[in-house]
Amino acid sequence: MKLHHVEFFVQDVEQYASDLEHAYGFQRIAHGEGGLRPGGRSAVLQRGSAVLLVTQGLEEEHPASAFVRRHGDGVGDLALGVADAGGAYRAAVHSGARGVEEPRTLADGTVIASIRAFGDVIHTFVQPAQDGTWTLPGFTIDEARREAAIAVDTGDVLEIDHFAVCLEAGTLDSTVDFYREAVGFKEIFEEEIIVGAQGMISKVVQSPSGAVTLTLIEPDVAREPGQIDRFLKDHDGSGIQHIAFRVDDAVLAVSQARDNGVVFLSTPAAYYRLMRERLELSAHTVDELERNSILVDEDHDGQLFQIFTRSTHDRRTLFFEVIERVGATTFGSGNIKALYEAVEAEKTNGQVGA
Repeated sequence: MKLHHVEFFVQDVEQYASDLEHAYGFQRIAHGEGGLRPGGRSAVLQRGSAVLLVTQGLEEEHPASAFVRRHGDGVGDLALGVADAGGAYRAAVHSGARGVEEPRTLADGTVIASIRAFGDVIHTFVQPAQDGTWTLPGFTIDEARREAAIAVDTGDVLEIDHFAVCLEAGTLDSTVDFYREAVGFKEIFEEEIIVGAQGMISKVVQSPSGAVTLTLIEPDVAREPGQIDRFLKDHDGSGIQHIAFRVDDAVLAVSQARDNGVVFLSTPAAYYRLMRERLELSAHTVDELERNSILVDEDHDGQLFQIFTRSTHDRRTLFFEVIERVGATTFGSGNIKALYEAVEAEKTNGQVGA
């Protein structure tokens, strides 16, 4: 099993695809009408191994139309490439998954089938018509642009590292059970993150191949409401909060993205003062990280460098992450605590208003 593509359901496919091209350096590798379901218009974009399908519903009953009406633009489908889409679907439904679309064969021989994942997000099992070739009916692949998208340099996206999923309170354990029993994932990490009076509980599930990773998060209802609660309210239910793109060089990647107009979240200066006391960097310098507002965390396997974009979503419910791993296998939860401490230090020094 691998990640075949990520499908965004959007109100304006041309505008969304154009933003991904100009701001994030994705290549539009396919043109033409088509997609997985009739009644929509789609564009296919790629950078490194990350393939994004952007779909606009042209009819009221199209899944993209319904999704946008409830949630605004967002991720509606994490499509999983499998050897046998029908078999994967039947096994998932037998293990308790809710079927959305029974197996069917598309015009080019691709077989698809879909199940409900969480909220209004689905997983489509995709059995490609040709091994190693990205195809969908109605699309013409521009091989030159596809080759350019794959030929990455050190500042480019290598792959999708993980997805961060916000879940309704009380549904974390059942969602983990769903991934273990119906999709064959394994749980690889668990922690409770407490920041001041707020808290959240996180469990990470991953496909056996390691190619698909989801960080599942629910709010701790025993504590004060926080960012997860805000997402659930503004998004109207569970959904994908952000996508993390893994790169070889976070400093270079962030610099390039800024040149393209991407706005990242800023980090208080106190974070970097405290960093000098808590970490010895395995890559980059503190000055490079501070100039670019890049965060760093450490686990028993190494370090990771990460930064989050400022959301341009009309509800502020979707954004992206750039992440560079230097051995680290976790997801930067130490940065949440470090940022909180940095903000408190800035307040103490009178540099941030209460």
